[in-house]
Amino acid sequence: MGEKVAATRAELSDRQLYRRKLQSCLDVFERMLREGRFDRPRAMMGLEIELNLADEQGMPVMRNAQVLESIASADFQTELGRFNIEVNVAPRRLGGHVLEELREEVDTCLRYADRQAADAGARIVMVGILPTLDLDHTGLDAMSHNNRYSLLSDQILAARGEDIALDIEGVEHLAVESVSMVAEAAATSLQLHLQVTPEKFAPVWNAAQAVSACQVALGANSPFLFGRELWRETRPVLFQQACDTRSAELKAQGVRPITWFGERWVDSALDLFAENLRYFPALLPICDDEDPVKVLASGGVPKLAEMRLHNGTIYRWNRPVYDVADGIAHLRVENRCLPAGPTVTDVLANAAFYYGLVRVLAEQSRPVWTRLPFERADENFHTAARHGIDAVLHWPRHGRAGRGGTAPTPVTELVLNELLPLAHQGLDEWGIEPADRDRYLGVIEQRCLRRTNGASWQAATVHRLREHFGMDRTAAIAAMTRRYVEYMRTGEPVHTWPVG
Repeated sequence: MGEKVAATRAELSDRQLYRRKLQSCLDVFERMLREGRFDRPRAMMGLEIELNLADEQGMPVMRNAQVLESIASADFQTELGRFNIEVNVAPRRLGGHVLEELREEVDTCLRYADRQAADAGARIVMVGILPTLDLDHTGLDAMSHNNRYSLLSDQILAARGEDIALDIEGVEHLAVESVSMVAEAAATSLQLHLQVTPEKFAPVWNAAQAVSACQVALGANSPFLFGRELWRETRPVLFQQACDTRSAELKAQGVRPITWFGERWVDSALDLFAENLRYFPALLPICDDEDPVKVLASGGVPKLAEMRLHNGTIYRWNRPVYDVADGIAHLRVENRCLPAGPTVTDVLANAAFYYGLVRVLAEQSRPVWTRLPFERADENFHTAARHGIDAVLHWPRHGRAGRGGTAPTPVTELVLNELLPLAHQGLDEWGIEPADRDRYLGVIEQRCLRRTNGASWQAATVHRLREHFGMDRTAAIAAMTRRYVEYMRTGEPVHTWPVG
């Protein structure tokens, strides 16, 4: 989200021109799909990790500009909140020792960034929502200095026509009558990219949608927001409410939210980009000088800038990506449902589980999405976010025919008995080194056996500090955050951390 946009409010006025440009982009994209104008098959993957900045007491630090200046690396970019930064890991081919190589690279990168951040009075914290973050930290003065963020905030408020409110019912209840869009910056994510051919896009996207609930349940790491214990993975409901362009009346009319799981399985990447144009008015109607029709007719590769910018303002948990690299167009599935952290090892375990699982599910002769109603997949996602590793999900069972043949299953049993073996198979098919496969999928297995992930550890530690040491809520959350940071720096996966 760190892409810079230069525009004035006057440039945002001609929505009709922008809509025509969007339609032109979509028409050109459809023609490119039909004519096969995309990169050849390559097993390329990439990571993005959003990070929080905190001081040694675990409290938020609003100095991302100074931290980025100190880090001085193009791999690190700004994010929406001044307490956020993002690191982008260069794409690489899936196979061999890539998981262990990534762990070493990301670990080295983050340790360097942490040392440099210390010069600006900050430290790097890899967590879904920084537990010590307070409502006072999310005002407009906490927004990073980037035209895209301020324009997007203005447009969301203008479309909504009233203040943004939060009303989240979880373990506790959080109700806030008015927040800025910066509240969304509380949610920091791990984003997993997989380059696919047009023919493989729909099976991979459908598979990613089907397993996103399992990802969230296993990887939940965001149980606290503004001092309240809410969902085990609070990011999805926070995203939806903090970025909601809809008034109460529009919600009642069934207008779709821009933070969206979706509503159907797809047959092509075109389906998703067409939905973007059909359902969502432009939040950043900024036109590029390119004429995509002329570029394509001349044998060039169009940027499709309007389509890409519009796509970037719609927060699907599995987002389609059109991009151009080295003069060649390609497609990616961007998996966005996971929180950051708790450790680099946990991040790579989450990645291994995802890449292995979607490889097999996308190639099954009887795919899971033909047996799992989309409404069930959506329900699973929200159930997983609410309950984390204790979630009970509906999943197609062996021997049951038809799209409705699902049964409720604890997510830990589903993963241990069915999905982990498939993830092993998928990593083998990618050509991942067996020792690395076993190491990282072993982390997933231990989370299930111990019923422990980042969210359950955070909540259990806060409860213990309050019950056994008599701390009040604020002190317990701060103390837990400091311990979280201490254990995070060891690199040992979260299921090994002591509670309290």
